[in-house]
Amino acid sequence: MATFLYKLGRLAFRRRHFVVLIWVAMLTLVGVGAASAPAAGSGSFSIPGTEAQRAFDLLEERFPGSAADGATARVVFKAPEGESMNDAGHKSVVEDTVRELTDGAEVTSVTDPYTANAVSQDGTTAYVSVAYDVSGMELADSTKDALEAAAADARDTGLTVEIGGDALQAMPHTGTGEIIGIAVAAIVLVITLGSLIAAGLPLLTAIIGVGIGVGSITALASTLDLGSTTSTLAMMIGLAVGIDYALFIVSRYRAELAEGRDREEAVGRAVGTAGSAVVFAGLTVVIALAGLAVVNIPMLTKMGLAAAGTVVVAVVIALTMIPALLGYAGRKVQPAGAKGKLLGRKKAEAAPAEAKPNMGTRWASFVVRRPLAVLLVGIVGLGAAAIPVGSMQMGLPDDGSQPTDTTQRRAYDLLSDGFGPGFNGPLMIVTDARASDDPEAAANQVVDRIEALDGVVTVTPPTPNEAGDTYTITVIPDSKPSSVETEDLVHAIRDAGGDIATDTGANVLVTGTTAMNIDFSQKMNDALIPYLALVVGLAFLLLILVFRSILVPLKAALGFLLSVLAALGAVVAVFQWGWFANVIGVEGTGPIMSMMPIFMVGVVFGLAMDYEVFLVTRMREAFVHGENPTQAVVTGFKHGARVVAAAAVIMMAVFAGFIGSSDSMVKMIGFGLAIAVFFDAFVVRMAIVPAVLALLGKRAWWLPRWLDRAVPNVDVEGEGLKTLSAATGSDSDDEKELVRV
Repeated sequence: MATFLYKLGRLAFRRRHFVVLIWVAMLTLVGVGAASAPAAGSGSFSIPGTEAQRAFDLLEERFPGSAADGATARVVFKAPEGESMNDAGHKSVVEDTVRELTDGAEVTSVTDPYTANAVSQDGTTAYVSVAYDVSGMELADSTKDALEAAAADARDTGLTVEIGGDALQAMPHTGTGEIIGIAVAAIVLVITLGSLIAAGLPLLTAIIGVGIGVGSITALASTLDLGSTTSTLAMMIGLAVGIDYALFIVSRYRAELAEGRDREEAVGRAVGTAGSAVVFAGLTVVIALAGLAVVNIPMLTKMGLAAAGTVVVAVVIALTMIPALLGYAGRKVQPAGAKGKLLGRKKAEAAPAEAKPNMGTRWASFVVRRPLAVLLVGIVGLGAAAIPVGSMQMGLPDDGSQPTDTTQRRAYDLLSDGFGPGFNGPLMIVTDARASDDPEAAANQVVDRIEALDGVVTVTPPTPNEAGDTYTITVIPDSKPSSVETEDLVHAIRDAGGDIATDTGANVLVTGTTAMNIDFSQKMNDALIPYLALVVGLAFLLLILVFRSILVPLKAALGFLLSVLAALGAVVAVFQWGWFANVIGVEGTGPIMSMMPIFMVGVVFGLAMDYEVFLVTRMREAFVHGENPTQAVVTGFKHGARVVAAAAVIMMAVFAGFIGSSDSMVKMIGFGLAIAVFFDAFVVRMAIVPAVLALLGKRAWWLPRWLDRAVPNVDVEGEGLKTLSAATGSDSDDEKELVRV
């Protein structure tokens, strides 16, 4: 591995014009494709294997043309204090609004609240339901404008009018947070590398890599039915790893220059050593993201594969474009005034030793002197942060989690006040009575059974399809959509449906947005353990290959579990309990997004292994080259701690930039990943890892003989480069190279 990458780095250095031209041409082609491609929609959402999905599919089959997946809107009216929506003047305004909405494009139906019993009992609130034939993301701007104009006309008469539903759904925006995150990353790079040119290279290549990745997603969004959030995840992950991977190679290149090697040799060695770590770190991220396919939710699979593709681009760019750009930059990547710029190998060897140990050396020396104390403090601290996980409630965000200044949130609150909290989460009951002797009687029996259940406010009469063999029934719970009580009601209806099927032969299925969310959460819970076993298992094998050890990969996996549990605990404390919620702009607390645990397991595991590989490969390299285990830990920190810390801060800044997003899901993911990187990089990798390695000593690098013979030697440490360097005689050309510079 190291020898191949060494040759690749030198080739990219020598053919720098060609390499840069290829990447620029690729970025241009992808940009043209993205600009000419249709806009991404919301992406089809399905949950194969669940009852809610079977009911949804049955609706499309038995009620053709109903546009079951079309956008919906609820225009909510509230009368002024002391007045009623049944007053003649207000009633006239609502009827005018109904007529105005009926004439709109893409509208399939509009309900009149006075004929559909859509006026609250106290008469203060009424709503108009509007159905469209396309999804919210696919609605034309003119259609959305017409909806808002109709509400504005009614609002001008003195009524309070708000719009709920997904008809006004829009692409989430991150505000200025993303730009701030990149700016922070730039500052950290300048401080870490001490050179504007050296700091600019990782940013430039990361932006190009993300441009290619996100541009490809945009170009293929319509063809592959990719949702609008797919590119957001790819951008988030791609920026973070792209900067980090380039940073590690640039940092190693500078270290090789400081040892007196010529530029081409330094590039080759940097790519051969740090590049090997980049390849294996990237593989762990790709495994974690692509492994999301095991959940068997198409939307999540596409998100994971798209982000994994962007990571692959980031790895290849780091291995090829960074060496090419280093060829243009020359020795300007060194800090201003750096000594040794013109040092040959002999002069470099004669240079005095470093007078003062750096911070990484001092910290590692402290840890290896008191490993047990550091280990206990780290574990107890992360354990305390993980305590809130025990009370985690999961669900999917709805309009109730929107900011309070949005019309969707205000409409949600008006409906909840006027009709009860369960009105925002109605359940759709689909009764397949094709096998029943009396379909209508079977449907009526379903209504009777459901009305007798606790937690039910309203059950509508059954509505048949044209064939009269399938009925739909709407059930309004007395609790809000994301509550445990509503989930219990869904399970109670399904239990009752089993008895009805036995008695009448009719099959009862529960669907609707609320039921889909419940089934989605359950599916995510069921998939967590298999997914964790798959991802950790594959990465464990990969790390055995890298470190040629059993205990080091095991320690890496256990440390990851600590960091991800602590991060989930922080997410629960902020987004569910409301701790410091105002600081990051969380206006309403509620359940944790149901995909958050499995998503964080996948992404955080991949990113955690980045730091494990980058930091511990330096220790492994020192140990292989003859240092004792304790000194190898200190040496690894001496060369790697500063860069790993900078990489972690950069990644935290990039993720934290997405906390400013208008989308609650993106906000939660950004916060969760940022705090997870903090826990993993600064507590697990910087404290627990060296403490464990110090306690284990030589046993940390133990590998059974039979396994040692079976595992191929990938030479991540670059041991083979010594022989290659001697054979090529590259070091003998140092003085010629320095004269040319």
